[in-house]
Amino acid sequence: VQLQASGGGLVQAGGSLRLSCAASGRTFSNYGMGWFRQAPGKEREFVSAVNWSGDNIKYSDSVKGRFTISRDNAKNTLYLQMNSLKPEDTAVYYCAGDRRPFLIMPTTTLNDYDYWGQGTLVTVSS
Repeated sequence: VQLQASGGGLVQAGGSLRLSCAASGRTFSNYGMGWFRQAPGKEREFVSAVNWSGDNIKYSDSVKGRFTISRDNAKNTLYLQMNSLKPEDTAVYYCAGDRRPFLIMPTTTLNDYDYWGQGTLVTVSS
């Protein structure tokens, strides 16, 4: 299983970015997917997750109302639309794939994800 994240970059506070995560190596549509981030000197933290069908979504409190996760199962791609970005959103963002198929609710637990992309850096300037 390979996950390839892209779309990071430098943006001013208040701006927007859209991250993408292209998946291959297994049936993408069977598995929940998530986004995590890791700021310098901090632990990796949950951002958002979506179940296999796209019907159920979770967000961390810090991004709720600003970020939107989505998936296109026909394109084997996961997205994260990030609006109203803040300097504290600066981090390396990782997409991740759950190891368990067809779960109704997506998981926010880092250890439930077996597959990880390489990360894409998002830098928000003040």
